[in-house]
Amino acid sequence: MNEKNRQVWVFVEQRESEPADVSLELLSKGRKLAESLDGTLKAVLIGHGVGDLAAELFRFGATEVLVADHPDLKHYNTLPYSRIIGELVDKHQPRIVLFGATFVGRDLAPRVASHTLSGLTADCTDLQISDVTYLRQDYSQLLLQIRPAFGGNIIATIICPDSPVQMATVREGVMEKIPLAQPTAGQITPVTYEPDGMDALVRMIARHHEEKKVDLKAAPIIVSGGYGMGNFQNFQMLYELAHVIGGEVAGTRAAVDAGFIDHDRQVGQTGVTVRPKLYIACGISGAVQHRAGMQDANKIIAINSDPDAPIFDICHYRILGDVMEVIPMFIDAYKHKLK
Repeated sequence: MNEKNRQVWVFVEQRESEPADVSLELLSKGRKLAESLDGTLKAVLIGHGVGDLAAELFRFGATEVLVADHPDLKHYNTLPYSRIIGELVDKHQPRIVLFGATFVGRDLAPRVASHTLSGLTADCTDLQISDVTYLRQDYSQLLLQIRPAFGGNIIATIICPDSPVQMATVREGVMEKIPLAQPTAGQITPVTYEPDGMDALVRMIARHHEEKKVDLKAAPIIVSGGYGMGNFQNFQMLYELAHVIGGEVAGTRAAVDAGFIDHDRQVGQTGVTVRPKLYIACGISGAVQHRAGMQDANKIIAINSDPDAPIFDICHYRILGDVMEVIPMFIDAYKHKLK
């Protein structure tokens, strides 16, 4: 495998020269993948006036930042962005290209993969490098793209053995953001952008950005409820518990679908991935989709009336009982202890 084929690239999404958390998380993961390949980690940055951001990426292990800087590229636009990255991938043929599974990444990655005829797996929960034997043929250092499949009933490991370039999207919070103690001595490489008439086929009429109302990723304590809470009224008990202990309230997809809690508080494969110091799972059975979003919590307390609930397989402390009886006891105990 030549030097080019050992490169791991990360597309760095930015807004007003502020990097998306998922991009920094992917640089941290990409650093580990590059070490496994004995290769290099590079970042691709597109925007306008992003020089300071390019230098910051060295703190996360990038040895080179490919920068396309032009006034027309200040805000994300599908056609020029996909053309720039597609041409770069055609030219350099990196082994791996990673995108955040944001609305930008989900729009961009399939277009780049289609243009370059590369393999692409969406919403991965883990990425690894391994030698693989497939259909009696040996493949060296393939990217294992791991994600739940069939409604979360299985964990699938996907490979792209016939593609020289392997691509994946990963949701925010799935990988851990780990800056280096000392930045790499990387280089910034300008990428020439020549405006094309085709780029104007899609024009941005207006932009509207709304800040998140709740930031579960930053919460040190999360009280989470599932369908087992029964109804919307019972769910309010979790807000009381969270208020007493200084935490945030979250829920499973089943709880969201049932109308017990808003989608922006959903934890799991199709929601947010969290790593709090304490995660209290109330009436949550523990389907693989939900576990993918919270299993890395420092401590997990699970309350469930089913002794065979899968959540008990990953929790640190299990409480077998009715949540409607246990939670009021929690609230009462904490109120007295925290006076």
